[in-house]
Amino acid sequence: MKIYTKTGDDGTTGLFSGDRVLKSSLRVEAYGTIDELNSVLGIISSFETENKMKEPVRKIQNLLFNLGSDLATPFHSKMSNKIVRIKNEDIEWLENQIDDYENELPSLKNFILPGGTIISAYFHNARTVCRRAERLAVKLSQEEKLNDVLIKFLNRLSDLLFVMARYANHLAAVEDVKWEK
Repeated sequence: MKIYTKTGDDGTTGLFSGDRVLKSSLRVEAYGTIDELNSVLGIISSFETENKMKEPVRKIQNLLFNLGSDLATPFHSKMSNKIVRIKNEDIEWLENQIDDYENELPSLKNFILPGGTIISAYFHNARTVCRRAERLAVKLSQEEKLNDVLIKFLNRLSDLLFVMARYANHLAAVEDVKWEK
């Protein structure tokens, strides 16, 4: 199978439903941003880190593929029941991860700036891409029905990415960069 199909040469792309939409559509922008987020996590996963960070990053990447297919498959599609959609258990897993990391971190008493270690900076980058994906999903939800837990998942994921940024600094014994007013 060739990597190029030429079907997108007219500025359209195919959804899992078989429908073709413009590449500039809000739905494509939303799942494209999820793909971008997954790429940032791929950069993070290329760093040598302890398994307490590496394994959750890999799981998040897999969940993001589910999320991308969730966004790429409208509910009216005959393929709607054939894909894995984000579910409440996925949100619970994110929350458990947040709790686990926070138990090992000092209390947060200041706003912090992205930075510290390189890996922490990439987690902050991932967090901001996640927030953009969340904003796009909210906007899309005003136009079309989306999975009820999708936006909550993105909100919680951005929280986890923030905590993982702090944890990366903590592992390296590097202080978070405090915002100086």
